[in-house]
Amino acid sequence: MHLLLFMTTMFFSADTLTPGDHERTLSVDNTARQYLVHVPAKYDGSSDWPVVLIFHGGASNAEQMVRFSGLSEKADEAGFLAVYPSGSGRLPKILTWNGGNCCGYAMTQKIDDVAFVGAILDDLEKSGRIDKKRIFATGMSNGAIMSYRLAAELSDRIAAIAPVSGPMGTESCTPKRPVPVMHFHGTKDEFAPFVGGKGAKSLSGTIFYSVDHSIQAWIKANGCPIEPANVKELPDKAKDGTSAIIKTFGPGKEGAEVVLVTISGQGHTWPGRDSRLASLGATTKNVSANDLMWEFFKKHPLK
Repeated sequence: MHLLLFMTTMFFSADTLTPGDHERTLSVDNTARQYLVHVPAKYDGSSDWPVVLIFHGGASNAEQMVRFSGLSEKADEAGFLAVYPSGSGRLPKILTWNGGNCCGYAMTQKIDDVAFVGAILDDLEKSGRIDKKRIFATGMSNGAIMSYRLAAELSDRIAAIAPVSGPMGTESCTPKRPVPVMHFHGTKDEFAPFVGGKGAKSLSGTIFYSVDHSIQAWIKANGCPIEPANVKELPDKAKDGTSAIIKTFGPGKEGAEVVLVTISGQGHTWPGRDSRLASLGATTKNVSANDLMWEFFKKHPLK
């Protein structure tokens, strides 16, 4: 009994990840940075687990993203570590990411958020059992833009991404390897418009790239055919005034795909989740971003 207790204590040291919700602090460029990690109850540290990095939107924070995305519940069901990094800002709960041309404090101060994510992954490798071939990224709005930047600049560690309601924030992308992309976007997004430009409700004044710009850039980077291999229509079964078209481009180099989920009638929201802010617009119940992205991630580990 005493031997078992000793071995358990040695395995789960104070710095070791255990089931539950944890806040961790790192020093990056002499600045304290935080992230949250949700570890499902069935995690016991005996095998390597996938990781999904989940980036909050601009003027938001990690705690809000937990509720907004619902990905901790998906992590419990599917079996992955849900990791919620916190951006930077002058106010502790109003934070942004430096995704290129967006947004706010993080962009103007030239915060190196790519280095921060690299430090998070290093920390996770030291504190838990993670599968280095199954590290994925998603995010909302400014967080989606950040996931695109990671795909371009940290492609040796990020296996695939699933941006939601945010385009890429750069003119072009030159990843070291093809990175599969699944992009979700509503046609009635008034913050980051589907067609690009400044949104009618934009908080940052950013002139966004269009969704098509993002898709075409990654079709080229991944060596995918320019015509979709598959087009699937999802009707309005939920009777909420939305519908969707899923276009899959590929396969390209190393089997990479680019998938565009266009949601007619949806605003600046997370597909499948209730929007608590009417100003963000409608959200669909005909599509679950969490379910679709996880199936996509499972298909595309790092090669």
